Amino acid sequence: MTTKKSSRMGTIAVLLVVVLILVVARLTTTADSVQVTFWSLVPPIVAISLALTTKEVYSSLFFGVVVGGLLYSGFTLEGTINHVYTDGVVAVLSDSYNVGILIFLVILGIIVSLMNKSGGSAAFGRWAQSKIHHRSGAQLATIGLGVLIFIDDYFNCLTVGSVMRPVTDKFKISRAKLAYLIDATAAPICIIAPISSWAAAVSGFVPGETNGIALFIQCIPYNFYALFTILFMLALAVMQADYGLMEVHEINATKGDLYTTSERPYEAFEESVKEEGGHLIDMLLPVIVLIICCVIGMIWSGGFFTGVGFVESFSNSDASVGLAVGSFFGLLITLIFYMARRVMTFSEFMECVPQGFVSMITPILILTFAWALKAMTDSLGAATYVAGLIQNSAGALVNFLPVIIFLIGCFLAFATGTSWGTFGILIPIVVSAFQETDPQLMIIAMSACMAGAVCGDHCSPISDTTIMASAGAQCFHLNHVNTQLPYALTVAGVSAVSFIAAGFLRNAIVGWIIGIALILCVLYLLKKHEQKKYKDDWARQKA
Repeated sequence: MTTKKSSRMGTIAVLLVVVLILVVARLTTTADSVQVTFWSLVPPIVAISLALTTKEVYSSLFFGVVVGGLLYSGFTLEGTINHVYTDGVVAVLSDSYNVGILIFLVILGIIVSLMNKSGGSAAFGRWAQSKIHHRSGAQLATIGLGVLIFIDDYFNCLTVGSVMRPVTDKFKISRAKLAYLIDATAAPICIIAPISSWAAAVSGFVPGETNGIALFIQCIPYNFYALFTILFMLALAVMQADYGLMEVHEINATKGDLYTTSERPYEAFEESVKEEGGHLIDMLLPVIVLIICCVIGMIWSGGFFTGVGFVESFSNSDASVGLAVGSFFGLLITLIFYMARRVMTFSEFMECVPQGFVSMITPILILTFAWALKAMTDSLGAATYVAGLIQNSAGALVNFLPVIIFLIGCFLAFATGTSWGTFGILIPIVVSAFQETDPQLMIIAMSACMAGAVCGDHCSPISDTTIMASAGAQCFHLNHVNTQLPYALTVAGVSAVSFIAAGFLRNAIVGWIIGIALILCVLYLLKKHEQKKYKDDWARQKA
């Protein structure tokens, strides 16, 4: 009762602050004066603050969109409605890239529904349980699969979740922990994989470089956040050193409650899982075919079948087109396979189409509002504002520049929910500033751009990758955000220290040594603290 009351008071306090901000903006600004200023970051800050306090995602995101519309239009009713509707929601749903991602989401939802109905998911769970004998093994298997699927973060989130969810459920691993493992093996893996949609994006943001992929590879050793996130996950799984709210979810999961909170948006879809009659091939073949088809789709979109090389076709690929087309053919082959095996009738197959669509409504709604919110910040000039901050600080504190860029990248990606947009802003600035004068610092600073973008994206509740990780794990979105944040901030703090060392010493190995030592020490101390806390709690209850 006290918790609910304090939550209600926190929500009221945040709403009062938002109203006060809007009043100040109305009295002190005009539509032109908010452009390319700190006001351009207010809409996402409002949305994130409301989401974390109210625990309600849709209204919080929509309120942030409305705030952006009010600021852009100078608080006129007609201008606000037009900007929110035409330039916001309609524009993002008319964008071909966004539509392709939504198509991929829906098709993957259908394939997951098919695997459940065929009994393939349950069969894979039984097989994995016979091969994996403890919770650490299930987590390590999830991490391993996430590392293997390095092509694209969207594909990673949804595929790893679909394949490993039956396994982690068998070993009573919370949905929040599964969502974290999925999210932490999505963007952090893609940003250090030379053959991925992310490498292609980064190389495209590098002006004046004939080989952007080669420059990307040089940045990998200094991408401390991505590398340390992988180490952190492995250490968590082996040491069983969960802490904070995640530990609460994990303790509840061992008692049979995989969700902890009352919000369980995907629970109804688990009832359609067929427990008997399926075979392992009914799970593995659709997943393997989906992976192959999506890889072919991506290189096809990059011109591979017209004579372009394999690596270059990845650099030129359109992930939206490749994933949408590839998943469609994966679905078609799955249909033929199931029909040939007489696993289900055509009518049963078609019943899974609306079921798969309905299972993806939650991420589709959140993505739509998150994209609309990004459109508001873009229209207010947030990118130009942050670019100016970087350029103004480039001349001073040169040795601290990597950590400064890392922190700015974290904030910008957290506020806007986009990592690609963040390093798209920062990398051209860094290259132009240091390409001729200090190439080594340029490499470190580029790595800091990418690391900060991934870190902010990892923490942000409005990030599309974070949203898809929740969907892949079938976890309530804010549970994923709240449990992941302490872990991401821990790795961010360690990465910041390593970037300071790299800025002065220009050496990646020293940064690795510092980071590895800090991560292991922090986890060891936190594990001891949590063990003592729960031991003391148990002693008090016994007394």
